[in-house]
Amino acid sequence: MKDNPVPARALRIIKVIAALVFIIPASLFFLYPQVFHCELIAFSGFRESGSVYFSPEIKPASYKKLKRIVSLAEMRIDSFYTGKKSSPKIIICSNPQQYQRYCSSTEGAGCSVGTPWGNSYVVLNEQGANLDVIAHEMGHIELLKRIGWWKVTSEIPQWFNEGLALMLDRRFVNNPDPAGRYLEYMDEWMYYTGGGQQILELDQVATIKDFFNGGQKHVMLAYMSAGMEVSYWLALSGSKGLQRFVQNLNAGQSFEEAYAGAEQARLKEYYRKLPSNPLRYSDSEKISE
Repeated sequence: MKDNPVPARALRIIKVIAALVFIIPASLFFLYPQVFHCELIAFSGFRESGSVYFSPEIKPASYKKLKRIVSLAEMRIDSFYTGKKSSPKIIICSNPQQYQRYCSSTEGAGCSVGTPWGNSYVVLNEQGANLDVIAHEMGHIELLKRIGWWKVTSEIPQWFNEGLALMLDRRFVNNPDPAGRYLEYMDEWMYYTGGGQQILELDQVATIKDFFNGGQKHVMLAYMSAGMEVSYWLALSGSKGLQRFVQNLNAGQSFEEAYAGAEQARLKEYYRKLPSNPLRYSDSEKISE
């Protein structure tokens, strides 16, 4: 009588599943250790106060001030997006070692961490935890919440992601008027390009690697290019342009279609006296310039 092969086959399947259960998390931890550290923040010794986790080295007397700054940043998100949808956990570190653990970097005053399953975190250095930094990082999380992790990582160019976050960050330009904001970003862009002589095209800063891999001057020029383009786009899109962009993207349009579709002809006519955006010149115009 032949043995029934089904149990042996089922056993092999169970072994494969068990191996995957171990290998996939292990691989993710190796590639993205900051995600796992953030997910386990509740077991880290950080002190929880609402949605904010404070390093054990931060004195409780500082909690109220830091939470107030977080609340002000949330108000900026709410105003800019006409309603806030995201609720990231905030992790405030007291030293570079902690910051690197949760950000996988020693650079910058803050970073944002999002996951495909919907959890999100804003990680901050206590020394750099100011309103602009927090609003900038929360801006990344809000976009992630509205269009999804997959679209942000696979469809959204980094210049747009950073440029939109800059609209919530007033460290470089602090002008609430759409046209005025564009003009001020153009001034910054002119400075970093040496009067328009050393341009970074948008497609040269479309990926995270291209945007951040370079010296400080390269990164600052990438930021100013992103800020100039997105501020120009918002001026031509009007108060409902960002909402229209998100809706069209979620309805299946490509980034290029949704981005172009947000701009309005009447606003293009209204702002016709604005200096032209040099990042939108055709190749022939660039040569003639």
